[in-house]
Amino acid sequence: MIPVILCGGAGTRLWPASRDSRPKQFIRLTGSRSPFQETLIAFSDPAVFGKPIVVANKEHRFLVAEQLAALGVEADILLEPARRDSGPAVAAAAVFASGRDPAAVLLVLAADHLVRKPEAFRAACLLALPAAQDGKIVVFGVTPDRPATGYGYIRPGAALGETGLHTVDAFVEKPDADTAARYISEKYLWNAGNFLFSAKTLLEDYAEFEGASVEAVRAAVAGAELDLGFNVLAREAFLAAAPKSLDYAVMERTARAVVVPVDHGWSDLGTWHTIWDVGDKDDAGNVGRGPVEIFDSTNCLAMSDRTLVTVAGLSDVVVVADDDAILVTHRDNAEGMRNLVGHLRQKGHAQADTHARGYRPWGHYQSLDTGNRFQVKRIVVKPGAQLSLQRHAHRAEHWIVVRGVAEVTIGDSVSMFRENESTYIPQGAKHRLRNPGKIDLELIEVQTGSYLGEDDIERFEDIYGR
Repeated sequence: MIPVILCGGAGTRLWPASRDSRPKQFIRLTGSRSPFQETLIAFSDPAVFGKPIVVANKEHRFLVAEQLAALGVEADILLEPARRDSGPAVAAAAVFASGRDPAAVLLVLAADHLVRKPEAFRAACLLALPAAQDGKIVVFGVTPDRPATGYGYIRPGAALGETGLHTVDAFVEKPDADTAARYISEKYLWNAGNFLFSAKTLLEDYAEFEGASVEAVRAAVAGAELDLGFNVLAREAFLAAAPKSLDYAVMERTARAVVVPVDHGWSDLGTWHTIWDVGDKDDAGNVGRGPVEIFDSTNCLAMSDRTLVTVAGLSDVVVVADDDAILVTHRDNAEGMRNLVGHLRQKGHAQADTHARGYRPWGHYQSLDTGNRFQVKRIVVKPGAQLSLQRHAHRAEHWIVVRGVAEVTIGDSVSMFRENESTYIPQGAKHRLRNPGKIDLELIEVQTGSYLGEDDIERFEDIYGR
Protein backbone atom coordinates (compact mmCIF):
# COMPACT_ATOMS: atom_id res chain seq x y z
CA MET A 1 0.00 0.00 0.00
CA ILE A 2 1.24 3.45 -0.93
CA PRO A 3 0.23 6.14 1.57
CA VAL A 4 -1.08 9.27 -0.18
CA ILE A 5 -0.92 12.12 2.31
CA LEU A 6 -3.02 15.15 1.46
CA CYS A 7 -1.63 18.41 2.84
CA GLY A 8 -3.87 20.98 1.20
CA GLY A 9 -6.03 22.15 4.12
CA ALA A 10 -5.91 25.71 5.48
CA GLY A 11 -7.16 25.09 9.04
CA THR A 12 -8.59 28.58 9.57
CA ARG A 13 -10.67 27.45 12.57
CA LEU A 14 -7.40 26.99 14.48
CA TRP A 15 -6.23 30.58 13.98
CA PRO A 16 -3.85 32.08 15.14
CA ALA A 17 -1.74 28.92 15.41
CA SER A 18 -2.83 27.76 11.94
CA ARG A 19 -2.60 30.22 9.05
CA ASP A 20 -2.17 29.96 5.29
CA SER A 21 1.58 30.43 5.59
CA ARG A 22 1.84 27.48 8.02
CA PRO A 23 -1.43 25.53 8.35
CA LYS A 24 -2.38 23.10 11.10
CA GLN A 25 -0.90 19.98 9.48
CA PHE A 26 2.60 21.44 9.93
CA ILE A 27 2.35 22.77 13.51
CA ARG A 28 2.59 21.05 16.88
CA LEU A 29 -0.93 20.84 18.27
CA THR A 30 -1.01 17.83 20.60
CA GLY A 31 2.56 16.60 20.96
CA SER A 32 6.17 17.06 19.96
CA ARG A 33 5.51 16.49 16.24
CA SER A 34 3.12 17.92 13.69
CA PRO A 35 0.08 15.89 12.54
CA PHE A 36 1.80 15.50 9.14
CA GLN A 37 4.83 13.94 10.82
CA GLU A 38 2.70 11.69 13.02
CA THR A 39 0.89 10.44 9.90
CA LEU A 40 4.20 9.67 8.19
CA ILE A 41 5.43 7.70 11.21
CA ALA A 42 2.20 5.74 11.64
CA PHE A 43 2.35 4.42 8.06
CA SER A 44 6.07 3.91 7.56
CA ASP A 45 6.49 0.15 8.11
CA PRO A 46 8.29 -0.92 4.89
CA ALA A 47 6.86 -4.43 5.18
CA VAL A 48 3.35 -3.03 4.69
CA PHE A 49 3.65 0.42 3.11
CA GLY A 50 5.54 1.76 0.13
CA LYS A 51 7.21 5.13 -0.36
CA PRO A 52 4.57 7.76 0.44
CA ILE A 53 3.22 10.30 -2.03
CA VAL A 54 2.69 13.72 -0.47
CA VAL A 55 0.35 16.14 -2.27
CA ALA A 56 0.84 19.71 -1.09
CA ASN A 57 0.41 23.30 -2.14
CA LYS A 58 3.42 24.79 -3.88
CA GLU A 59 3.66 27.46 -1.18
CA HIS A 60 4.35 24.80 1.47
CA ARG A 61 7.00 22.80 -0.40
CA PHE A 62 9.88 23.70 1.91
CA LEU A 63 7.80 22.99 5.04
CA VAL A 64 7.08 19.53 3.65
CA ALA A 65 10.72 18.91 2.80
CA GLU A 66 11.92 20.17 6.18
CA GLN A 67 9.53 17.97 8.16
CA LEU A 68 10.31 14.91 6.05
CA ALA A 69 14.03 15.48 6.57
CA ALA A 70 13.55 15.84 10.34
CA LEU A 71 12.17 12.28 10.38
CA GLY A 72 14.62 10.89 7.84
CA VAL A 73 11.66 9.87 5.63
CA GLU A 74 11.74 10.00 1.83
CA ALA A 75 8.61 10.71 -0.22
CA ASP A 76 7.48 11.62 -3.70
CA ILE A 77 6.16 15.17 -3.43
CA LEU A 78 3.51 16.44 -5.86
CA LEU A 79 2.95 20.18 -5.75
CA GLU A 80 -0.41 21.71 -6.63
CA PRO A 81 -0.10 25.10 -8.31
CA ALA A 82 -3.45 26.02 -6.72
CA ARG A 83 -6.00 24.34 -4.45
CA ARG A 84 -8.60 22.24 -6.32
CA ASP A 85 -9.93 20.26 -3.32
CA SER A 86 -9.22 16.60 -2.60
CA GLY A 87 -10.59 15.06 -5.81
CA PRO A 88 -7.95 16.35 -8.27
CA ALA A 89 -5.24 15.90 -5.62
CA VAL A 90 -6.06 12.20 -5.20
CA ALA A 91 -6.43 11.75 -8.95
CA ALA A 92 -2.96 13.25 -9.48
CA ALA A 93 -1.49 10.80 -6.96
CA ALA A 94 -3.29 7.91 -8.70
CA VAL A 95 -1.98 8.93 -12.14
CA PHE A 96 1.53 9.35 -10.75
CA ALA A 97 1.49 5.98 -8.93
CA SER A 98 -0.02 4.03 -11.82
CA GLY A 99 2.70 5.36 -14.10
CA ARG A 100 5.17 3.41 -11.98
CA ASP A 101 3.00 0.40 -11.14
CA PRO A 102 -0.33 -0.20 -12.91
CA ALA A 103 -1.45 -2.35 -9.96
CA ALA A 104 -0.61 0.25 -7.31
CA VAL A 105 -2.90 0.34 -4.26
CA LEU A 106 -3.26 3.73 -2.56
CA LEU A 107 -4.13 4.53 1.04
CA VAL A 108 -5.47 8.10 1.14
CA LEU A 109 -4.82 9.93 4.42
CA ALA A 110 -5.34 13.49 5.58
CA ALA A 111 -2.20 15.12 6.96
CA ASP A 112 -4.12 17.07 9.60
CA HIS A 113 -5.90 14.26 11.46
CA LEU A 114 -4.98 12.49 14.68
CA VAL A 115 -4.97 8.69 15.04
CA ARG A 116 -4.43 7.64 18.65
CA LYS A 117 -4.55 3.91 17.89
CA PRO A 118 -2.46 3.55 14.72
CA GLU A 119 -2.08 -0.19 15.20
CA ALA A 120 -5.88 -0.59 14.90
CA PHE A 121 -5.88 1.48 11.70
CA ARG A 122 -3.02 -0.56 10.22
CA ALA A 123 -4.92 -3.77 11.02
CA ALA A 124 -8.00 -2.38 9.26
CA CYS A 125 -5.86 -1.54 6.22
CA LEU A 126 -4.59 -5.10 5.98
CA LEU A 127 -8.14 -6.40 6.42
CA ALA A 128 -9.36 -4.20 3.57
CA LEU A 129 -6.43 -4.77 1.20
CA PRO A 130 -7.88 -7.82 -0.64
CA ALA A 131 -11.08 -5.90 -1.40
CA ALA A 132 -9.09 -2.96 -2.78
CA GLN A 133 -7.02 -5.31 -4.93
CA ASP A 134 -10.30 -6.83 -6.16
CA GLY A 135 -11.60 -3.51 -7.48
CA LYS A 136 -13.48 -2.12 -4.48
CA ILE A 137 -13.14 1.42 -3.15
CA VAL A 138 -12.82 1.05 0.61
CA VAL A 139 -13.81 3.83 3.00
CA PHE A 140 -12.86 3.56 6.67
CA GLY A 141 -15.92 4.25 8.79
CA VAL A 142 -15.06 5.51 12.25
CA THR A 143 -17.04 4.02 15.13
CA PRO A 144 -18.65 7.12 16.75
CA ASP A 145 -18.24 7.85 20.44
CA ARG A 146 -20.86 10.64 20.52
CA PRO A 147 -23.62 12.09 18.31
CA ALA A 148 -21.39 14.68 16.64
CA THR A 149 -22.99 17.17 14.26
CA GLY A 150 -19.74 18.24 12.59
CA TYR A 151 -19.08 15.04 10.62
CA GLY A 152 -20.64 13.28 7.66
CA TYR A 153 -22.01 9.78 8.28
CA ILE A 154 -22.02 6.45 6.44
CA ARG A 155 -24.94 4.01 6.55
CA PRO A 156 -23.40 0.54 6.30
CA GLY A 157 -25.33 -2.14 4.44
CA ALA A 158 -25.01 -5.91 4.17
CA ALA A 159 -21.92 -7.67 5.44
CA LEU A 160 -19.59 -9.02 2.75
CA GLY A 161 -19.22 -12.56 4.06
CA GLU A 162 -16.61 -12.96 6.78
CA THR A 163 -14.38 -10.13 5.54
CA GLY A 164 -15.43 -7.58 8.16
CA LEU A 165 -16.50 -5.23 5.36
CA HIS A 166 -19.98 -3.99 4.45
CA THR A 167 -21.63 -2.48 1.44
CA VAL A 168 -22.34 1.27 1.65
CA ASP A 169 -26.04 2.07 1.58
CA ALA A 170 -25.56 5.85 1.76
CA PHE A 171 -23.28 8.76 2.53
CA VAL A 172 -25.20 11.40 4.50
CA GLU A 173 -24.32 15.01 5.23
CA LYS A 174 -23.69 16.60 8.61
CA PRO A 175 -26.87 16.10 10.68
CA ASP A 176 -28.56 18.13 13.40
CA ALA A 177 -28.27 16.92 17.00
CA ASP A 178 -31.44 14.79 17.02
CA THR A 179 -30.59 13.15 13.71
CA ALA A 180 -27.04 12.47 14.86
CA ALA A 181 -28.37 10.73 17.97
CA ARG A 182 -30.60 8.57 15.76
CA TYR A 183 -27.66 7.73 13.52
CA ILE A 184 -25.71 6.51 16.53
CA SER A 185 -28.57 4.26 17.63
CA GLU A 186 -28.82 2.86 14.08
CA LYS A 187 -25.08 2.04 13.95
CA TYR A 188 -24.06 4.64 11.40
CA LEU A 189 -20.35 5.41 11.10
CA TRP A 190 -18.47 8.68 10.83
CA ASN A 191 -16.93 9.43 7.44
CA ALA A 192 -13.31 10.33 8.25
CA GLY A 193 -12.25 10.75 4.62
CA ASN A 194 -9.67 7.92 4.53
CA PHE A 195 -9.79 5.54 1.57
CA LEU A 196 -8.09 2.46 0.13
CA PHE A 197 -8.28 1.52 -3.55
CA SER A 198 -6.23 0.60 -6.57
CA ALA A 199 -5.16 3.56 -8.67
CA LYS A 200 -6.74 1.87 -11.69
CA THR A 201 -10.15 1.52 -10.01
CA LEU A 202 -10.21 5.09 -8.76
CA LEU A 203 -9.29 6.55 -12.14
CA GLU A 204 -11.89 4.41 -13.94
CA ASP A 205 -14.70 5.61 -11.69
CA TYR A 206 -13.47 9.21 -11.60
CA ALA A 207 -13.29 9.29 -15.41
CA GLU A 208 -16.84 7.91 -15.66
CA PHE A 209 -18.23 10.77 -13.55
CA GLU A 210 -15.75 13.59 -14.25
CA GLY A 211 -13.97 12.67 -17.47
CA ALA A 212 -12.73 16.17 -18.29
CA SER A 213 -11.20 16.56 -14.83
CA VAL A 214 -9.33 13.28 -15.07
CA GLU A 215 -7.94 14.22 -18.47
CA ALA A 216 -6.86 17.57 -17.07
CA VAL A 217 -5.08 15.86 -14.17
CA ARG A 218 -3.38 13.37 -16.51
CA ALA A 219 -2.08 16.31 -18.54
CA ALA A 220 -0.92 18.07 -15.36
CA VAL A 221 1.07 15.01 -14.26
CA ALA A 222 2.46 14.43 -17.75
CA GLY A 223 3.57 18.06 -17.92
CA ALA A 224 4.98 18.18 -14.39
CA GLU A 225 8.43 19.68 -13.93
CA LEU A 226 11.02 18.36 -11.49
CA ASP A 227 12.24 21.33 -9.44
CA LEU A 228 14.68 20.78 -6.54
CA GLY A 229 13.24 17.30 -6.02
CA PHE A 230 9.59 18.43 -6.17
CA ASN A 231 7.18 17.32 -8.91
CA VAL A 232 5.38 20.55 -9.83
CA LEU A 233 2.10 19.81 -11.62
CA ALA A 234 1.52 21.77 -14.84
CA ARG A 235 -0.48 24.81 -13.78
CA GLU A 236 -2.79 25.41 -16.74
CA ALA A 237 -3.77 21.77 -17.04
CA PHE A 238 -4.35 21.30 -13.30
CA LEU A 239 -6.55 24.38 -13.07
CA ALA A 240 -8.80 22.86 -15.75
CA ALA A 241 -9.85 20.14 -13.26
CA ALA A 242 -13.10 20.90 -11.44
CA PRO A 243 -12.51 21.74 -7.75
CA LYS A 244 -14.40 18.95 -5.96
CA SER A 245 -13.85 16.78 -2.95
CA LEU A 246 -13.31 13.07 -3.56
CA ASP A 247 -16.59 12.44 -1.71
CA TYR A 248 -18.59 14.48 -4.22
CA ALA A 249 -16.57 13.53 -7.30
CA VAL A 250 -16.53 9.76 -6.73
CA MET A 251 -17.62 8.31 -3.39
CA GLU A 252 -21.27 9.43 -3.44
CA ARG A 253 -21.67 8.13 -7.03
CA THR A 254 -19.68 4.91 -7.22
CA ALA A 255 -21.19 1.44 -7.04
CA ARG A 256 -17.88 0.00 -5.81
CA ALA A 257 -17.81 1.55 -2.33
CA VAL A 258 -17.48 -0.70 0.70
CA VAL A 259 -16.86 0.27 4.30
CA VAL A 260 -14.77 -1.24 7.07
CA PRO A 261 -15.64 -0.08 10.60
CA VAL A 262 -12.62 0.90 12.68
CA ASP A 263 -12.14 2.25 16.18
CA HIS A 264 -8.71 3.87 15.96
CA GLY A 265 -8.99 6.93 18.16
CA TRP A 266 -9.57 9.28 15.25
CA SER A 267 -9.95 13.04 15.47
CA ASP A 268 -9.91 15.60 12.68
CA LEU A 269 -8.25 18.25 14.90
CA GLY A 270 -10.55 20.74 13.22
CA THR A 271 -11.45 23.11 16.05
CA TRP A 272 -10.11 24.40 19.34
CA HIS A 273 -12.83 22.38 21.05
CA THR A 274 -11.33 19.26 19.46
CA ILE A 275 -7.83 20.19 20.62
CA TRP A 276 -9.21 20.58 24.15
CA ASP A 277 -11.11 17.29 23.82
CA VAL A 278 -8.03 15.20 22.95
CA GLY A 279 -5.68 17.03 25.35
CA ASP A 280 -4.39 15.89 28.74
CA LYS A 281 -6.65 17.55 31.31
CA ASP A 282 -6.08 18.51 34.93
CA ASP A 283 -8.62 17.80 37.66
CA ALA A 284 -10.67 20.84 36.61
CA GLY A 285 -10.80 19.79 32.97
CA ASN A 286 -8.24 22.35 31.81
CA VAL A 287 -5.64 21.78 29.07
CA GLY A 288 -2.47 23.87 29.00
CA ARG A 289 0.55 23.83 26.71
CA GLY A 290 3.60 26.03 26.99
CA PRO A 291 4.15 28.76 29.61
CA VAL A 292 0.56 28.93 30.88
CA GLU A 293 -1.09 29.08 34.30
CA ILE A 294 -4.81 28.25 34.61
CA PHE A 295 -6.20 29.28 38.00
CA ASP A 296 -9.69 28.93 39.48
CA SER A 297 -11.04 27.95 36.03
CA THR A 298 -12.74 24.94 34.49
CA ASN A 299 -12.71 23.25 31.06
CA CYS A 300 -10.39 25.83 29.51
CA LEU A 301 -7.68 25.53 26.86
CA ALA A 302 -4.60 27.78 27.03
CA MET A 303 -1.63 27.59 24.66
CA SER A 304 1.47 29.72 24.20
CA ASP A 305 4.85 29.37 22.58
CA ARG A 306 6.71 32.09 24.49
CA THR A 307 4.55 34.59 26.37
CA LEU A 308 3.26 33.68 29.83
CA VAL A 309 -0.52 33.25 29.53
CA THR A 310 -2.73 33.27 32.61
CA VAL A 311 -6.41 32.35 32.80
CA ALA A 312 -8.33 33.09 36.00
CA GLY A 313 -11.96 32.69 37.03
CA LEU A 314 -13.27 31.48 33.66
CA SER A 315 -14.96 28.43 32.16
CA ASP A 316 -15.02 26.96 28.66
CA VAL A 317 -12.69 29.53 27.10
CA VAL A 318 -9.78 29.21 24.69
CA VAL A 319 -6.74 31.48 24.97
CA VAL A 320 -4.02 31.06 22.33
CA ALA A 321 -0.98 33.35 22.26
CA ASP A 322 1.18 33.39 19.15
CA ASP A 323 4.14 35.67 18.50
CA ASP A 324 2.05 38.35 16.82
CA ALA A 325 -1.58 37.56 17.67
CA ILE A 326 -3.73 36.49 20.63
CA LEU A 327 -7.08 34.74 20.51
CA VAL A 328 -9.69 34.68 23.30
CA THR A 329 -12.92 32.87 22.44
CA HIS A 330 -15.51 30.41 23.70
CA ARG A 331 -14.51 26.79 23.34
CA ASP A 332 -17.53 26.00 21.14
CA ASN A 333 -17.09 28.94 18.74
CA ALA A 334 -15.91 26.82 15.79
CA GLU A 335 -17.81 28.50 12.96
CA GLY A 336 -17.17 31.92 14.45
CA MET A 337 -13.45 31.36 13.86
CA ARG A 338 -13.91 31.25 10.10
CA ASN A 339 -15.88 34.48 10.28
CA LEU A 340 -13.16 36.05 12.42
CA VAL A 341 -10.40 35.23 9.91
CA GLY A 342 -12.57 36.65 7.13
CA HIS A 343 -13.05 39.81 9.16
CA LEU A 344 -9.30 40.15 9.74
CA ARG A 345 -8.66 39.82 6.02
CA GLN A 346 -11.29 42.44 5.26
CA LYS A 347 -9.61 44.80 7.71
CA GLY A 348 -6.24 44.25 6.07
CA HIS A 349 -4.51 42.46 8.96
CA ALA A 350 -1.56 40.50 7.58
CA GLN A 351 -1.77 38.24 10.65
CA ALA A 352 -4.89 36.63 9.15
CA ASP A 353 -2.70 34.59 6.82
CA THR A 354 0.98 34.99 7.69
CA HIS A 355 3.01 34.24 10.80
CA ALA A 356 5.75 36.36 12.31
CA ARG A 357 8.08 33.52 11.38
CA GLY A 358 8.70 33.13 7.65
CA TYR A 359 10.03 29.87 6.21
CA ARG A 360 12.47 29.75 3.33
CA PRO A 361 14.39 26.91 1.64
CA TRP A 362 17.53 27.95 3.54
CA GLY A 363 15.90 28.14 7.00
CA HIS A 364 13.64 30.75 8.58
CA TYR A 365 13.44 34.29 9.89
CA GLN A 366 11.34 35.87 12.59
CA SER A 367 10.47 39.52 13.16
CA LEU A 368 11.33 40.52 16.73
CA ASP A 369 10.61 44.25 16.70
CA THR A 370 9.64 46.91 14.22
CA GLY A 371 9.21 50.66 14.26
CA ASN A 372 9.64 53.81 12.21
CA ARG A 373 12.49 53.08 9.75
CA PHE A 374 13.82 50.00 11.57
CA GLN A 375 13.14 46.29 11.96
CA VAL A 376 14.90 43.59 14.01
CA LYS A 377 14.88 39.97 12.86
CA ARG A 378 16.28 36.65 14.04
CA ILE A 379 17.62 34.64 11.08
CA VAL A 380 18.45 30.92 11.15
CA VAL A 381 20.33 29.35 8.21
CA LYS A 382 20.63 25.57 7.96
CA PRO A 383 24.09 23.97 7.58
CA GLY A 384 25.33 24.20 4.00
CA ALA A 385 22.48 26.52 2.98
CA GLN A 386 22.79 30.01 1.58
CA LEU A 387 20.62 32.99 0.74
CA SER A 388 20.49 34.42 -2.77
CA LEU A 389 23.01 36.96 -4.03
CA GLN A 390 20.86 40.06 -3.66
CA ARG A 391 20.61 43.74 -2.91
CA HIS A 392 18.06 46.11 -1.41
CA ALA A 393 17.14 49.49 -2.85
CA HIS A 394 15.73 51.01 0.34
CA ARG A 395 17.50 49.54 3.36
CA ALA A 396 20.85 48.82 4.96
CA GLU A 397 21.46 45.85 7.26
CA HIS A 398 23.58 45.08 10.32
CA TRP A 399 24.27 41.40 11.09
CA ILE A 400 25.39 40.12 14.51
CA VAL A 401 26.32 36.42 14.69
CA VAL A 402 24.81 34.71 17.74
CA ARG A 403 25.68 31.09 16.97
CA GLY A 404 27.67 29.27 14.32
CA VAL A 405 29.78 30.63 11.47
CA ALA A 406 28.70 33.03 8.73
CA GLU A 407 30.30 33.41 5.34
CA VAL A 408 29.36 36.90 4.14
CA THR A 409 29.81 38.22 0.62
CA ILE A 410 29.63 42.00 0.17
CA GLY A 411 30.48 43.14 -3.34
CA ASP A 412 33.71 41.35 -4.26
CA SER A 413 34.73 40.72 -0.63
CA VAL A 414 34.12 37.38 1.16
CA SER A 415 34.62 37.26 4.95
CA MET A 416 34.00 34.84 7.82
CA PHE A 417 32.23 35.91 11.02
CA ARG A 418 31.81 33.96 14.26
CA GLU A 419 29.87 34.36 17.49
CA ASN A 420 29.75 37.94 18.82
CA GLU A 421 31.15 39.35 15.55
CA SER A 422 29.18 41.66 13.28
CA THR A 423 29.16 43.26 9.85
CA TYR A 424 27.35 46.00 7.93
CA ILE A 425 25.73 45.78 4.49
CA PRO A 426 25.26 49.23 2.92
CA GLN A 427 22.06 50.09 1.08
CA GLY A 428 22.31 48.94 -2.54
CA ALA A 429 25.31 46.63 -2.00
CA LYS A 430 25.25 43.15 -3.51
CA HIS A 431 25.54 40.59 -0.72
CA ARG A 432 25.04 36.98 0.23
CA LEU A 433 24.92 34.98 3.48
CA ARG A 434 26.05 31.32 3.67
CA ASN A 435 26.38 28.81 6.47
CA PRO A 436 29.55 26.77 5.86
CA GLY A 437 29.35 25.04 9.23
CA LYS A 438 27.84 21.86 10.68
CA ILE A 439 25.31 23.55 13.00
CA ASP A 440 22.58 26.13 12.45
CA LEU A 441 23.77 29.67 11.91
CA GLU A 442 21.82 32.18 14.01
CA LEU A 443 22.16 35.91 13.66
CA ILE A 444 20.32 39.08 14.57
CA GLU A 445 19.60 41.39 11.65
CA VAL A 446 18.87 45.07 12.20
CA GLN A 447 17.36 46.76 9.16
CA THR A 448 17.24 50.53 8.73
CA GLY A 449 15.75 52.47 5.84
CA SER A 450 12.73 54.07 4.25
CA TYR A 451 11.07 50.77 3.20
CA LEU A 452 11.51 47.41 4.92
CA GLY A 453 9.15 45.10 3.02
CA GLU A 454 10.12 41.56 2.01
CA ASP A 455 9.62 42.47 -1.64
CA ASP A 456 12.59 44.87 -1.61
CA ILE A 457 14.90 42.13 -2.92
CA GLU A 458 16.65 42.11 -6.27
CA ARG A 459 18.14 38.65 -6.83
CA PHE A 460 21.15 37.99 -9.06
CA GLU A 461 21.88 34.31 -8.23
CA ASP A 462 19.80 31.79 -6.31
CA ILE A 463 20.42 28.05 -5.97
CA TYR A 464 16.69 27.57 -5.19
CA GLY A 465 15.55 29.01 -8.50
CA ARG A 466 13.47 31.83 -7.07
